[in-house]
Amino acid sequence: MTSLEITVGDITRQADMDAIVNAANRELKPGGGVAGAIHRAAGPELARACAPLAPIRPGEAVITAGFDLPNRYVIHCLGPVYQLDQPSDQLLADCYRNALELAVSRELASVAFPAISTGVFGYPMEEAARVALRTVRTVTEQRSSLQRVRLALFDPTAGEVHRRVLEELEAG
Repeated sequence: MTSLEITVGDITRQADMDAIVNAANRELKPGGGVAGAIHRAAGPELARACAPLAPIRPGEAVITAGFDLPNRYVIHCLGPVYQLDQPSDQLLADCYRNALELAVSRELASVAFPAISTGVFGYPMEEAARVALRTVRTVTEQRSSLQRVRLALFDPTAGEVHRRVLEELEAG
């Protein structure tokens, strides 16, 4: 059974995870937010590895090495821009599902996600948490190789929202 963890912390400092997920932009380039932090921590090799994989579409996921990160891999997902990329909820679920499927295909035991699409892409935190947590639970119930999935959230408020949503989902 896969354990689901929620923590507040820097996605680039999840040293006990096989892979971390990048809330990427279409071109997989360094930018602001999560993508910028991951590219800065991984070093310039990450941008070079990403270039031939771009562009990606909302909901799509690709994988690269982690380079200077403490993780073997980075899984890059393009989340939907809320209410612009439709259907937003399905595209966001696809991000999590496709990232998890890449992790399983590499026989990884652990993966950490940020709160995809909740920054400049404007997805409301609670709604995004529901999509993310439902999708992670559904996929991991069917996958045996993943031992741990973590949501590594940068903001304490995001952590509180995700914990509350998880409690509601577990309650039924």
